[in-house]
Amino acid sequence: MEIILKQPVRNLGDEDDIVKVKPGYARNFLIPQGLAIISTAGSRKALEEKKKQIAHKQLHLKDQAQAVADRLAETRITVEALAGNDGKLFGSVTAIAIANRLKDAGIDIDRKSITVEDIRQLGEYTATIHLHREVKASILIDVVRKAD
Repeated sequence: MEIILKQPVRNLGDEDDIVKVKPGYARNFLIPQGLAIISTAGSRKALEEKKKQIAHKQLHLKDQAQAVADRLAETRITVEALAGNDGKLFGSVTAIAIANRLKDAGIDIDRKSITVEDIRQLGEYTATIHLHREVKASILIDVVRKAD
């Protein structure tokens, strides 16, 4: 029996996959649990339309992410931090601090999408921002001593 998965099912397939399973498995487990629907001509047509809409939406999201990446390529932020005489920071510069500085610059980025090395010294660093599955951007970060 052919079914269309509504959710990923371990050892069977991902969402929107059309798979063949034994009728008892489909009728007694997958369909009652809301994990699948029976594959009919109408449901396959609806699935194809859904895939077209998702592809269009993904293309639009990628274009938006690329526009943000172009803006970020021109951005350089400065983070002030408390540091000792040897330039070693009291603490570290985190993705939250970087996200806040970007927000001050007018670019709203989720802190979870920022990857930065461990910053514990004054100096210049690079952070990578994951905007989309296929789009990444790098920004320069100047870590300077906070004026007292």
